[in-house]
Amino acid sequence: MARRWTRLGTGALGTVLLLSTVACTSTSSSTSTSTLPSSTLPGSTLPGSTLPGSTLPGPVGTIRAGGCHTRGVLPDPLCTPGAINPAVTQANIHSTICVAGFSTSIRPPSSYTDALKRTQMKEYGFTDRPSAHEEDHLISLELGGNPTDPRNLWPEPGASPNPKDRVEDAAHRAVCAGALSLTAAQQGIASDWVALGKQLGITG
Repeated sequence: MARRWTRLGTGALGTVLLLSTVACTSTSSSTSTSTLPSSTLPGSTLPGSTLPGSTLPGPVGTIRAGGCHTRGVLPDPLCTPGAINPAVTQANIHSTICVAGFSTSIRPPSSYTDALKRTQMKEYGFTDRPSAHEEDHLISLELGGNPTDPRNLWPEPGASPNPKDRVEDAAHRAVCAGALSLTAAQQGIASDWVALGKQLGITG
């Protein structure tokens, strides 16, 4: 009886050890799984991610500590590089951005954008009234822009609608018609929406 009990004890111990090993392996595997942050455009902070033939403004340079600086009507590419909505892809545009009402359904509340606008106005050095700015999605929601990522929002000077809105609408039509890829539209609007507008025939 003692020998039999010893064998069973050893067997049970072996089972426990085996289970412990499996559990540790599983925990280690789970721990090593990385979580990706919200998506940004590949190379979105670098010039050159525009549509073929587009023209970028002069050298960007670096921002001063704690400061963001506009480039004419364009935002600072280091503060506002643009960020995309990972739920929108080229494969599903006809069930997402090309469906009427999609942008409205994911637009963040004004309580969020108003607070962010005040913070970003300080970062950009704007000292006028918040009402003189639109908290604009650099990559518009209708082009698969991220709705809440601060990297895709900035206090654009001026009222809405504005010339950029016409470019966004034209790019949206082109994407949904298959005349322009989603990625090209996103990169064009993020890098230089003025140049993208000229390519799409939008002037003024």
